[in-house]
Amino acid sequence: MLTSNTAKFVFYSELNFFLDNNKQNKEIKFNFNNNPSIKDSIEALGVPHTEVGLIKINDISVDFNYRINNGDNISVYPIYYSKETIENTLLREEIKDYTFMVDANIGKMAKYLRMMGFDTYYDLSIHDKEIVEISEKQKRIILTRDIGMLKRKNATHGYFVRNTDIKKQVIEIIKRFSLSSKIRAFSLCFECNNRLAIIEKETIKDKVPEKVYEEHNNFYECKKCNKIFWKGSHYTKMLNDIEFFRNKGLD
Repeated sequence: MLTSNTAKFVFYSELNFFLDNNKQNKEIKFNFNNNPSIKDSIEALGVPHTEVGLIKINDISVDFNYRINNGDNISVYPIYYSKETIENTLLREEIKDYTFMVDANIGKMAKYLRMMGFDTYYDLSIHDKEIVEISEKQKRIILTRDIGMLKRKNATHGYFVRNTDIKKQVIEIIKRFSLSSKIRAFSLCFECNNRLAIIEKETIKDKVPEKVYEEHNNFYECKKCNKIFWKGSHYTKMLNDIEFFRNKGLD
């Protein structure tokens, strides 16, 4: 069946990352039948809806339910643009506390985020559908390199990680969500994401190596997995990593 309708799209700033080279930073003619939703139309062009912060049709802001019409002029902006346009239509509920959901393709990210004190859910055994459902229920931001996951209908908050190197990925996330000032180093368990608590040295004598017990006075325990932490040989390196990430996040 021949298409009979045409709309014109312009994607701004970082959203061009998701477009084919021949469509970046230019007006795109989009042919369609009937009246598809603006959300489906944006994703048909390659941009996951979780990356979109503001949509204007003929200079009027709309939400994802808008049905496009022949001749519409459509401007699509990334999330940070919407912070400057409060009077416009909100596309999703604002998240005030930055808690994250990491999938398997960037699983190493979980340890780094937890190391810096950011509540990060990571479970290698669950599938995409469950990840999105948990994210929606717990209001977590999905971090992934799977564009398909971010296009799922009930995915509301998510970010496609551009870099492939883990340390560059961490810096990218810190910059993207302005996390440098929010870092609370070593406040969470690296293994299970639970908050750590100070524990009396005398109570863990049989739970740590004898040499560790003799050389250290301050110990911390995860109340969920009962893992014991102390400022051992890796502490300085991890602390240096955190300061590196914090400073790079401010660049």
